[in-house]
Amino acid sequence: MQMMQRNVVGQRPVAGSRRSLVVANVAEVTRPAVSTNGKHRTGVPEGTPIVTPQDLPSRPRRNRRSESFRASVREVNVSPANFILPIFIHEESNQNVPIASMPGINRLAYGKNVIDYVAEARSYGVNQVVVFPKTPDHLKTQTAEEAFNKNGLSQRTIRLLKDSFPDLEVYTDVALDPYNSDGHDGIVSDAGVILNDETIEYLCRQAVSQAEAGADVVSPSDMMDGRVGAIRRALDREGFTNVSIMSYTAKYASAYYGPFRDALASAPKPGQAHRRIPPNKKTYQMDPANYREAIREAKADEAEGADIMMVKPGMPYLDVVRLLRETSPLPVAVYHVSGEYAMLKAAAERGWLNEKDAVLEAMTCFRRAGADLILTYYGIEASKWLAGEK
Repeated sequence: MQMMQRNVVGQRPVAGSRRSLVVANVAEVTRPAVSTNGKHRTGVPEGTPIVTPQDLPSRPRRNRRSESFRASVREVNVSPANFILPIFIHEESNQNVPIASMPGINRLAYGKNVIDYVAEARSYGVNQVVVFPKTPDHLKTQTAEEAFNKNGLSQRTIRLLKDSFPDLEVYTDVALDPYNSDGHDGIVSDAGVILNDETIEYLCRQAVSQAEAGADVVSPSDMMDGRVGAIRRALDREGFTNVSIMSYTAKYASAYYGPFRDALASAPKPGQAHRRIPPNKKTYQMDPANYREAIREAKADEAEGADIMMVKPGMPYLDVVRLLRETSPLPVAVYHVSGEYAMLKAAAERGWLNEKDAVLEAMTCFRRAGADLILTYYGIEASKWLAGEK
């Protein structure tokens, strides 16, 4: 019977055994850093141990040895073509208005300022934008009819952009909250209920008015049940069969939206004695604790005719991005929301992280998780960095 070989002090381990993965013995660790043939080892710190090479047929680090090789085997890439740039529009003056909670982002004055901003984005390869209008308070009502005003700010901005840049991909937001005096995505009853089917009627009118203005993609962000199918039927009925729908499929009732609501003054308003106004949007946006529910939403949106599905917010919900990627053949978008942007900006301003590296890492993480499209306020800056600008 063949006896098993043993390793003893003073002997090298048998090749291929588990002990070949560790230093042979204490004496080898403490002796001077010289090679086994007696020559001094150059290029390593004094005291570096001499060890028996590990018997490893697979060494992943070989594929990380240089930037050229890393680039050649990179699994996902980020480019400006992946970005959709959100733009806030106002017409209270002819000046851009800085948004305090989103450093570097402005409400753009309708007209030339919008054109100049989008022209800059296009110069870096960003050719997709999504329009968010700031509606003056005097135009807001409880039923939000301004949402489908053919001469509303959103509709005029769409026409302006398409007239200036015919090949620009213009996305819109389909929801009532920018136009609703109660600050909700739908019509609120006196009892504090967000009316689902009644809201959808106005969402359909809003989407059609945006398509008439020239929108390429309408994006229902309201989270009413059945709105994708209703909007698809309304668009087709009016002859807009080529207008796409990007549905906010998994939009969570998140704490990360605060700066966005500052930008549009669209937060829920306090209730009154005769009317209850819900203080949050938890009866229609998804619970952040829920994962499987996103599958239900995705199946419904796909069956109702969505062309793209979105997850919002972004970084805290990468698992949901991956879920949609693995369960649907549709393109997946992700919204790198205002709160995420604000956190990165704040940390960068304090010198706590390298902004460029952190942002490009975040964009890469979205792509790695499975996102095809990324809505991000960093669209221009990230594109500059990708182009090599400092």
